[in-house]
Amino acid sequence: MDSNVHLGVAAVEDKIVQQAVVTILNQIYEEDFLGFSYGFHPGRSQHDALDALSYALLKKKVNYILDADIRGFFDKLDKSWLIKFMEHRVADPRILRLIRKWLKAGVMEEGKWSEPQTGTPQGSVISPVLANVYLHYSFDLWVNVWRQKWAQGEVTVIRYADDSIAGFQYQTDADRFLVNLRERLAKFGLELHPDKMRRIEFGRFAEENRKRRGEGKPETFDFLGFQHISGKNRLGRFTVRRTTIRKRMRAKLRELKQQLRMHMHDPVPQTGGWLKSVVQGYFNYYAVPGNLESLAVFRDRLLGLWWRTLRRRSQQRHLPWTRMLALGRRWLPPPRVLHPYPAVRFAASHLR
Repeated sequence: MDSNVHLGVAAVEDKIVQQAVVTILNQIYEEDFLGFSYGFHPGRSQHDALDALSYALLKKKVNYILDADIRGFFDKLDKSWLIKFMEHRVADPRILRLIRKWLKAGVMEEGKWSEPQTGTPQGSVISPVLANVYLHYSFDLWVNVWRQKWAQGEVTVIRYADDSIAGFQYQTDADRFLVNLRERLAKFGLELHPDKMRRIEFGRFAEENRKRRGEGKPETFDFLGFQHISGKNRLGRFTVRRTTIRKRMRAKLRELKQQLRMHMHDPVPQTGGWLKSVVQGYFNYYAVPGNLESLAVFRDRLLGLWWRTLRRRSQQRHLPWTRMLALGRRWLPPPRVLHPYPAVRFAASHLR
């Protein structure tokens, strides 16, 4: 067991109570949470955050992107600050008492029971909404004030849980924001990950500006499973291409390779039905416009893994690839776009 992970496995009764409290907290904070906060909101998803980001890159004055991750957020969250934040809006002492109880959930470290002073028990029903409240006060409200009071140009922020992207019109704003953000997070026991923090030139004019300076194409950045790439559409206008992060795809394929070996001797229809649901679930998230090539690569590599797994069975040792292609057509859905263009969906459900 990883000693750094708070297992916090609640009893069934606790989970039911936690879900009830989550419902209450969502009702309390729904009008408080700012428009650029997307994580763990009823009616909001990762794709809503991705759409908002793409829309901002296309329509707003974004020339620089600040890509910065909070190091170990769920482990570093300060409980005393969280309770203070909750007391601003939660008046019922019974709810506050329950939250204190859940935050005190212990963890086993080297066989000894200890009570963590920071963090929320990962895997608990209540953790996501508590984390969102923490970031609402420590990050969101501060960002809103900062961009109104200190920024010289436009500042765009999109946050999903502890994953956020900030876009700036001016480089000086981006650099000043980073310095001030470090100071702000430190006040609440948080810090930015030094290896996952960078400021890049990205936006409608980035390619032309870099070309004029004799520099290469704009760098890319990752957000919520997608690599964001500066490009042009058929009319030669700026667009943002989104492709599956290769590291994510490789990790998923490694996981499926192990699972296929565990089910090596299962009947082909049983494995085929399972893989069909796997591919469909993968496409449900990653099948955005412009990502068909990555989807096809994932499907083809998964088909190859299935083929090699079947060939390890003595009765299938000489299974030809042509037969495998037929199995692929039978069981693995073909790649197709399942999501609308970001601007279309964003127009239907824009930021508050």
